Amino acid sequence: MKTTKFEILIYNKINKKLIALIYTIVFSNFQYAQSIKENINCKTSPTSSAIKSIEFQALYLGEIIPKSTNLKWKPIIINKCIKHGAPEEEEISKIRASYPKKIKFDSSKNEALVNVTTTNDAVVARNFIGNLNSGTTPMDNSIAISNNGNIISVANSTIEFYDSDGRLIFSNSIEAFFNDPNIINTCDPLVIYDSGSDKFIFFAQECSGSTDNTFLLVCFSESNDPTGKWHKYKLNGNPAGNNTWFDYPKIALSNNELYITGNSFTDNGPFKEALLYQIEKNNGFNGGNIKWQYWHNISGNPSTLLPVSNGHLGNYGPGCYLVSTKSGGSDKIEFYDLTNDMSASDEQLNHYTINTTAYKPSAKGYQKNSTIELDNGDCRAMSGFYLNGTLHFVFHSEYSNGYQGINYNRIDVSNLSITSKLFGLENYEYSYPSVASFSTDKNDKSVLIGFLRGGSSIYPEFRVVKCNDDMTWNGSILVKDGEDYCQIIGSSSEPERWGDYTGISRKHNSQTPCVWVNGMFGNSNNKWDTWIGEITEQNNTNLIVPEKQSIIAFPNPVQKTFNLEFETSSNETIIIELFDQSGKLVIQLFNDIVHPGKNHFQFNTTSLANGTYTLLFSANKKILRNEKIIISN
Repeated sequence: MKTTKFEILIYNKINKKLIALIYTIVFSNFQYAQSIKENINCKTSPTSSAIKSIEFQALYLGEIIPKSTNLKWKPIIINKCIKHGAPEEEEISKIRASYPKKIKFDSSKNEALVNVTTTNDAVVARNFIGNLNSGTTPMDNSIAISNNGNIISVANSTIEFYDSDGRLIFSNSIEAFFNDPNIINTCDPLVIYDSGSDKFIFFAQECSGSTDNTFLLVCFSESNDPTGKWHKYKLNGNPAGNNTWFDYPKIALSNNELYITGNSFTDNGPFKEALLYQIEKNNGFNGGNIKWQYWHNISGNPSTLLPVSNGHLGNYGPGCYLVSTKSGGSDKIEFYDLTNDMSASDEQLNHYTINTTAYKPSAKGYQKNSTIELDNGDCRAMSGFYLNGTLHFVFHSEYSNGYQGINYNRIDVSNLSITSKLFGLENYEYSYPSVASFSTDKNDKSVLIGFLRGGSSIYPEFRVVKCNDDMTWNGSILVKDGEDYCQIIGSSSEPERWGDYTGISRKHNSQTPCVWVNGMFGNSNNKWDTWIGEITEQNNTNLIVPEKQSIIAFPNPVQKTFNLEFETSSNETIIIELFDQSGKLVIQLFNDIVHPGKNHFQFNTTSLANGTYTLLFSANKKILRNEKIIISN
């Protein structure tokens, strides 16, 4: 027996058939749980002309204990949100006017003939109706799912909780959830799952359009159960006191911080500048006052800043990466590196400009059986993530002849080189994309993109498409077909609001790629509703869940020695790793080949501080089990 600091012992006992495939995972691949940002080694020196504010403190406003409305009738009263404009609205209007009138439909066009080079290996698994329309437009969808299967789905005015089988367990208006009499109305809600902390963060903005009443509403869950306690905060949406209000938010996470970005608009409407809020998150989860600061006068004059979270389990840092695209089109991507956490005091917001293929907005879109056109928005960056040295992000732009397509991009952060690929089809609009990793290996760059599709031959629908590691496309997959055209505010002179976002969330503890999405579709009442879908690999939709006893871990709590028993049917490479509560790797306990049969593993815990840890067990690069263990030496 070879003894190490942790006194690892692993030995083969007897040959026996593998009992079952293990599917009792709570976390995804912890190899990627804590990630360090890349060093940027491009030839261009960064500019750092952004102003950092003083530190502010957001007072803890108390607990939220969610109180659902009647789930059968769902009676909800809301104030309709104001209509927001684009930062470059006049320029976009001129571009759209330059396009020739679109041909209504050409049946000879086929997506597979234009884009697809790979057989589809993704499929819609579980799917169900989500947030219903409450009189606002667009739906502004966002979604998050925890490792234990709790789902939060939000739309412009409602927040709902589901289990992964689609059972609705909570529904209410956002105003009722936040419960503040000074909040007139809300819009642009966003929800994110912090897989490093196993908790949720919910955001909405007060959207009356008043510079005197513009707030960022932020709620931190106390656990991975959204029906439990939340802690709530309000941050000033006009922190400079310069008669502006906050809109078009984006959010992301790092190891220690929450980032919220948005555009400031003056009281009479015109865009002024983008803001970046840098917020400590741990006190938010614990229910204490939280520190925050903001950045303004940002180099490159971004119209929307997209911060990105880590693409697999856990977070990265310190600081975060951000990208921005020009709303009215350009041949440039603006890249930003927030170099450190707020607590470091030496943090900078470095700016780089990256050349890319020219992009521009598309013309308005059609709907079947209606003269009401769809608003295709502009070219702002919509969604993204960072993983293993690559920043992935999507937006929409003209695909061909005025039709809109998905513009998917990868930035190699080390040298700031960019690769981009369009996906679309004349006759159709591919709009409002969102993106998530669709792999279990950090080296695999495959992604899943959710999007809305419209056209003169179809009602507005919701779809997904996979882009593979080599930047080839699968065919797109229908998540929910449109039932009829939509008309809420649209008219012969004004397009119907569409989007402004689709939601996407990777499920980290899935054994194979699994992503949850939500987006809007035209319902049978000529309104918008939300559809929720689970997207998995095609050959893994009927997984058999084995007995948990296939791996036996004991004792727990642990005093001095921890034991693990498992069986294999062939030689397999086993990796056993230990992580702390923040998701940081403490030690890789074992990485070697084991022989067929029943195996026993143990290690000495006396070198560890008392507390809660997570033991991760992998076989042949697939996560088979994790065990939360309590050390009590």
